Amino acid sequence: MTPTLLLASAQAGSADAEAVEQARAALAAAGECEHVVTATPDELDAALQRAGRRRVVVAGGDGSLHLVVEHLRRRGELADADLALVPLGTGNDLARALGVPLDPVEAARLALHGQPTPLDLVVDDAGGIAVNAVHLGVGAEAAQKAARLKPRLGPLAYPIGAVAAGFRAQGTRLRVEVDGDVVADGRHRVLMVGIANGPGIGGGTPLHPQAVPDDGLLDVMVSTATGWVSRVGFGAALKAGEHLASPHVRSARGREVVVTGGPVEVNSDGELGDECVDRRTWRVERHAWRLVRP
Repeated sequence: MTPTLLLASAQAGSADAEAVEQARAALAAAGECEHVVTATPDELDAALQRAGRRRVVVAGGDGSLHLVVEHLRRRGELADADLALVPLGTGNDLARALGVPLDPVEAARLALHGQPTPLDLVVDDAGGIAVNAVHLGVGAEAAQKAARLKPRLGPLAYPIGAVAAGFRAQGTRLRVEVDGDVVADGRHRVLMVGIANGPGIGGGTPLHPQAVPDDGLLDVMVSTATGWVSRVGFGAALKAGEHLASPHVRSARGREVVVTGGPVEVNSDGELGDECVDRRTWRVERHAWRLVRP
């Protein structure tokens, strides 16, 4: 018997609400399950306040999981929390990387019977976090455009948003350092920077296919494909997972990433920041939280 707290967003559509109910029924059939729908940060904090030792099951995508992890970390409770995921997002990139079932009933059964395992966390110097990936530049702009389209187009919003963002992208002069080594020196425009904990973004686009969410390292990709022809080529190669071989792309692995220049937009786990930044540092906290996975 595994007592659970099932957290869902009040913004869920009718299809998601049906999937949440399927997950709730599967959880309740095996033991005590409290289902809480939250609409504000205060409501989420109140739910987590009474979670106790119960397993917290998040019904949502990377953004929903991001929010719960962020709140638990702020409360000083992340290290002791056992989390599970019922993937209901548009992309579900971390779930795909970890092999978490996309079917809500199968995911609920895994939440009940699986063992929480440690995962890394990306933390920045402004207090932000990412469970899956951070991207800057055209990737963040594409995600912003896709967010407006997701309610109508679902996963198709990602490629359409990418095309719309890439059409006029000029890039930004950025300096990128990974563990002190210079990956981009700031003299040339950068189209996109990707900082990967998990391998994919945008519903399966392989940002950095070799990224592993529990190895204590960040996988960094920098694209300088700012010309029209090179932008088109980069977009096609990125979708196919072949972009790391491009002469316009450099990659590195490390524990700390410093980006200066810009200002540039930043997207963490699909969540666009409130402002553009001209300097930010990200580092990895190894095995900072636990999630049930197969």
